[in-house]
Amino acid sequence: MAGLTHVDAKGERPRMVEIGDKTVTRREAHAQARLVFPPDVARSLAEAGYMTRKGAVLTVAQLAGITGTKATSQLIPLCHPLPLTGCTVDIAIEGDEAVIDCRVKCEGRTGVEMEALTGASIAALTLYDMCKALTHDMVIREVRLLGKTGGKRDFGGAAG
Repeated sequence: MAGLTHVDAKGERPRMVEIGDKTVTRREAHAQARLVFPPDVARSLAEAGYMTRKGAVLTVAQLAGITGTKATSQLIPLCHPLPLTGCTVDIAIEGDEAVIDCRVKCEGRTGVEMEALTGASIAALTLYDMCKALTHDMVIREVRLLGKTGGKRDFGGAAG
């Protein structure tokens, strides 16, 4: 189990990583998710200003994504609770696809990658929920980390 940090030395038992001795640094992460609508539903949503009977689809999804970042340690068992200093969730419509970008920041001893991935995922799931009365033929895809900075290894360039 070399390289895995969330199991004991024998690789038998899960554990939360000890971060007490790590240096506090500014941590940032950028994750993205995509939700694909059927073309006719995408057109219908655009014509309706992204309003459904449930409300303002994009606004609710943005708020859900932000809430998701704050709940990450409650959803993913071995994540540390983090004092986030900032979070943005932006949703752009590109044709029949919603592109969700979640950027998270903190000053801490561990990174915010999982918070950014959770925020993007929760926003995508909320879009699905808000639109399922129109169709179930939607696909959430490409939930991925685009960048992170501030820890032992930066990834993908600037996160912000």
